[in-house]
Amino acid sequence: MDADAVAGDGSAGGRDAPGGETLAEDVRRLLEGAVIRSVGRAASMGVVELTGPHGEDLRVHIQCAFRFLRDRQILLGSRDMTYARDDAGPDAFDTFSTVYDARGALLTRVLAGARPQVEHVRVGDGGTLVLEASRGFRIEAFPDCSSPEEEAWQAFERGGPHYGYPSDVI
Repeated sequence: MDADAVAGDGSAGGRDAPGGETLAEDVRRLLEGAVIRSVGRAASMGVVELTGPHGEDLRVHIQCAFRFLRDRQILLGSRDMTYARDDAGPDAFDTFSTVYDARGALLTRVLAGARPQVEHVRVGDGGTLVLEASRGFRIEAFPDCSSPEEEAWQAFERGGPHYGYPSDVI
């Protein structure tokens, strides 16, 4: 097992991130208190946009399996990108006409009114990432690839450092 694997307690598996902090601490410091403002995609990568407590422009890019929940109900999942909307043709993915795109647009409108604030961030076994937000919103990313060279997710402030899993590929 790679020494940089994330431990179940949310600490970086034996290796500190820059500045002597663990990956979990860096991601927590970056995202806690931020307001989730939109969800979308760039090709097959999930994109979550947030605004930090001091107006920072934050992003979470997710390239592994993930889902967006509210009160334990799945509102949007990464697999939704594989399903065309009823009125879309065979090029639905390329024209942003998937179930994911339609639900993502609706969810973004809901987020604009709800303004859920990230209250807790957890980085767990195998690089899982959980953002628990106010009003029952939750984002879960769960890496499902065993390769230590495939990026699963990263969180960052535009123009700032990037933190992600596995940390060696970020």
